[in-house]
Amino acid sequence: MANKTSEITLTVQLDENKVPEKLNWTAQDGGITNAEAKAMMLSVWDSAAQESLRIDLWTKDMPVDEMKVFFHQTLVAMSNTFNRATQDEKMTATMKDFCDYFAEKLELKK
Repeated sequence: MANKTSEITLTVQLDENKVPEKLNWTAQDGGITNAEAKAMMLSVWDSAAQESLRIDLWTKDMPVDEMKVFFHQTLVAMSNTFNRATQDEKMTATMKDFCDYFAEKLELKK
C-alpha cells in the first residue's frame, strides 16, 4: 500500500511594497478550500540545525484587537499541544497560568 500524501497550500497576495493584502489557505483533507485568513503563524522544526523556523504574516487590515485574541488563542493551543507532545503536566499548568495572565493584562476575558 502506498503512503498517502496530504497537502496544505498557503497563498499570500502582496501589495507593491510586498506587504500581505490577502491570505488564503487550502487543506483538502480538512475540507478547507481557499479560505481567507487575516493572520498566520507557521513553525517548522529543523532537526539538523536544532532550531525552529517561522513564518508570521498578517494582512495590513488585521485589527490590533483581533491580533491580541489571535495571540492568546495561539498560546492556549500551544499549551495544549505541548501537553499532548510531552505529557509534562507541571509545565503545561505554568503555560496555562501565563495564558490566563496574558488574557487578563490585555483585558480579553469579559
